[in-house]
Amino acid sequence: MSGMADRSRTNKADERFKRGITRHQLHAYLNVYNSHTGRFMGTMSNVSCYGFMLISPWPVMLDEEYEMQLHLPPLGDEENVLPFRAVARWCRADQTPGHFDVGFSISENQQVFAGLSIALKRYFSFMHPVDA
Repeated sequence: MSGMADRSRTNKADERFKRGITRHQLHAYLNVYNSHTGRFMGTMSNVSCYGFMLISPWPVMLDEEYEMQLHLPPLGDEENVLPFRAVARWCRADQTPGHFDVGFSISENQQVFAGLSIALKRYFSFMHPVDA
């Protein structure tokens, strides 16, 4: 019976850890930049293996391919930049005045982007550890 009690205690500790993740800082880690100019393009949201939505202060031209970079938290002393190309599929006004929601599909570096999508889903999910 103590094995079940230990498992229950571990599950509760895991749940407290997951609930303690600071989500309000996500925008600091999912900023997208233009690869050529280094200019901020917006904040990534609604990430999937094939694309994402960008919340941007500017509208973008549809059906255009953009070379982008996602600056992730550093790995040790090294910068952690994920370069990729994406095509703008749709653009609409966001609920926040002066911002736009832009749907992109990944056209280059899709495999690495898919790995990022899966890692983010695991990190921010509230799934039971056995189900994850």
